[in-house]
This record gives sequence, C-alpha cells and structure tokens, in this order.
Amino acid sequence: MSAVETIHVDGVWRAATSGAQREVLDPADAKTLALVAEGDAEDTDAAIAAARRAFDDGPWPRTPVAERAALLRRVAELLQRDRETIALLESRDTGKTLEEGRVDVDDVTNAFRYFAELVMGESAGRVVDAGTPDVHSVVVHEPVGVCALITPWNYPLLQASWKVAPALAAGNTFVIKPSEVTPLSTVHLVKLLVEAGLPTGVANVVTGAGDPVGARMSEHPDVDLVSFTGGLISGTKVAQAAAPTVKKVALELGGKNPNVVFADACATDEGFDTAVDQALNAAFIHSGQVCSAGARLIIEESVRERFVAELARRAEKIKLGRGTEDGVECGPLVSAQQLEKTEAYMASALAEGAALRCGGKRPEPSAVRPATGYFYLPTVLDQCHREMRVVREETFGPILTVESFQTEDEAVTLANDTEYGLAGAVWSADTARARRVAARLRHGTVWINDYHPYLPQAEWGGFGKSGVGRELGPSGLAEYRESKHIYENLRPSPVRWFGG
Repeated sequence: MSAVETIHVDGVWRAATSGAQREVLDPADAKTLALVAEGDAEDTDAAIAAARRAFDDGPWPRTPVAERAALLRRVAELLQRDRETIALLESRDTGKTLEEGRVDVDDVTNAFRYFAELVMGESAGRVVDAGTPDVHSVVVHEPVGVCALITPWNYPLLQASWKVAPALAAGNTFVIKPSEVTPLSTVHLVKLLVEAGLPTGVANVVTGAGDPVGARMSEHPDVDLVSFTGGLISGTKVAQAAAPTVKKVALELGGKNPNVVFADACATDEGFDTAVDQALNAAFIHSGQVCSAGARLIIEESVRERFVAELARRAEKIKLGRGTEDGVECGPLVSAQQLEKTEAYMASALAEGAALRCGGKRPEPSAVRPATGYFYLPTVLDQCHREMRVVREETFGPILTVESFQTEDEAVTLANDTEYGLAGAVWSADTARARRVAARLRHGTVWINDYHPYLPQAEWGGFGKSGVGRELGPSGLAEYRESKHIYENLRPSPVRWFGG
C-alpha cells in the first residue's frame, strides 16, 4: 500500500475518493511525519455499507464464540510481535515518551486478551424462572450490529482497543475513525486484524476530519451504535446527530479530576514523598493530555505550603524533549492548537488571581530539543478557586491547580464541585476516612492512595458531563450487545380470551 492508502473498506486499502491528503505532524519538531488519506462523506458511506453487508450477510456475527475469542488472542500476539514498531509510531505521532508507548501496547494487548476470556467464560444465556415447568424462558445477548467508533488523539491505540475488542468479541462489524491528528497506530491495528484472519468487511477505517467523517458516522441510518471518546462539545454533537435514528450512543467526554490529599498522608517522610510523587504523575504524565489527569490538587491547608513548594521544585526538574530520546520524562503537546489553548488557560488563570509557582510558559529554545516542538513547561498554579476558568474546564495540558480545605466535608464538597465526574483520588493514612471519602465522591473511578492505574476487567466511565455508558469490564462488552428474551411455551393451548 502507498503512504496515503489509509482508508480500509471491504478488505481493500485505498486513498480517499477525492484524492485529498493530510499531513500528520511530529509534535516534537512540527515537521511532517506522514501523509494520510483525507476521507469524506462518500468514503464514510462506502465503509458503512461494507460493514452493513458484513453484518447482515457475512459470517462474523454467526461465528462461534470460541473462534471469535481465538482471533482476539491472535491479535494480542501480533501486537506483542510489533510492540516496538507500534510504540515508536505512537510516540512520534502523539509526542509521548517511547516507554509510555510501550505501556500502551501492553495495555492494548491485555484488553484483547481480557475480552477473549470474558466471552469464552459466558453461558449460553440467562434462564428466567417463569413459575411453571411448561415454559422455557431465556435471555440471550446478540451483537448490536454496525458500530461507528470515534477515537481521540491522546491515546489513539488504547482507546481504539477499548472499542474494537469488545465490539468484535460480541460479533459486531465496525467503521473506526481515528483522530485526524494521530491516526497512524489505528491504521496499523486494522492491518493486524486483517492479518489475524478477520473476515472481509468486518473492520473498516476512514481517516479524516470529525466533520464530515465523524458527523456522517453519527447520523447514518445504517449505523446501530456510535461510541465516541473526546471532548464535551464534540460529544454533544455526536449525540444530537445520532438522536433522529435513535441508535445506541456511548460517550466518554473527559473530566476535571480532583486529587484530594489529607495531611495525615504526609505525616511521615515516606508518605510525603509518595504523595508528592503521585501528584506529579497525576498531573503531568503525557504532558497532562489525559482524560483522567489529576489536574486539581485539593490539599489540606496545614500542609499546603510545604507540599506545593516541593511539588513545584520537582516539576521544574522534569526533563522535556522528544519522546524517543533517552532520559526524556515529558514530551510536547500534540499540536500547535493545543499549545495555544494551554497558553490561553494560563493567561486567564493569572488574570483571575492564580499564583504561579513554576512553569507558565514555553521553555527557552536552548532548554529543549527540538526547539521547534510544541513544548510547554509543567505548571503549578496556587491559590486557585472554583470560579476560575482553569479550575472549571478541562485544560488537557500540563497545568496543575491547587485548592485547599480544612475539613473532610469541605474536601468532598470541593472535589464534587464539577460538571464532570470521570475520576478522582483520595490520600489518607486513615483507612476509614479514605474509604468514607471515596464513597462520597461522584466520580466513575476513585483511587485510594494511588493515581492512574486501571484494570481491563473493571468498568471505566464517568458521572455527569463525563459521558454515558461504560468501557471495559462486563459493562464494556454489554455496550455492544442487545438483550433478547426468548419465551418458549412447551405446552401451548388455547387462551379463550375471546369467546367467538
């Protein structure tokens, strides 16, 4: 295939029908990394038609569960075979470090293996007691149909796997649209699906912009489900476009996530060191471009100054650079647009009274290589409050805001004072307090004395404007299924409801 044949429809790799192309930039130096096809509504319609035929007439929805699971396991093996290649693609495309790219490939591998084992361990259906031996009643689960999968730019491969693996495990066909900013690893994943033996038409990919590709996927009458991960504004557009056809919709729309630290977590040198270290990880991994980033530090007032001072000191030492270089701890932002957005949030924060403790600007050209990349210094903003835009909105950049509390109730109130509800954490040496606070937090994932780990067997998703539906775990598989009740009368007889 040529460099621009990144659209895969009905088993064929090809360029866009219009011939349009898009440059994919390396965020570390702003230079062209690759050329990809720029698909449009016509390409999208063709991909959806292929997925529709493959679902209605093809073998995959009727393939035995054991064979579907075996294919998912083959994909997992191929992912590990290509681990270094894919990790490098992901690092160059998104700007994250090469080690983060390797971790992503391993997590994707685990997702495919998990859903393979999950479907293999299921029974043929749930028997329902009808109260009489003359009736056999069972609830079975069937694939929902054609799935439109729309993924974000920050974790393109990982988010693709969270959708593709359960969709295939359930017996669906799909069309996937990766972010136009970071499409390369998704294209590679579809190649692996084909290599693993997935039937023609089951997996289709259209590279292109959200409008028209994502918009057409969301509104198309032959799509049965749309699963979207991305920003709140785009997510609401997806829901609106899907509404007239009443298709299933799953949305993961990010978060503004609190990291609550009680003073007793810092009572020992080890505890203090751990809490500070984890606060850095929470806020600055992948330059803060993480939907679950702990971008809001909510800390008990009695330890605030000591904690923030040490946090800022360590943040200033984070080494920026190209993610593939040894020793680099944090890469660039993904695009010029994201860099400008980060700068706008910083300007508003300072105008609204935040106190800058470190960062707050682009690095000096002599301090980072390449100097032309979209780099921004890890930033700590003290003396923040809930009226600030930087505290309310998801910045998706390396900005950590600091708020303080004096009582447990105040900490919970602050942590829940957000339109979002994706994730959060609580740090305390008092187990009873930590569990009590965790139970009160209105967030889909809550960590106690930790931040960021997730398990493929545990559901992921949020409350409020963080979205609807869940990924991963049994609920993540259920999103891609329809439940059907089959009621069988073993001894039929006349009802005599009508006397005629």
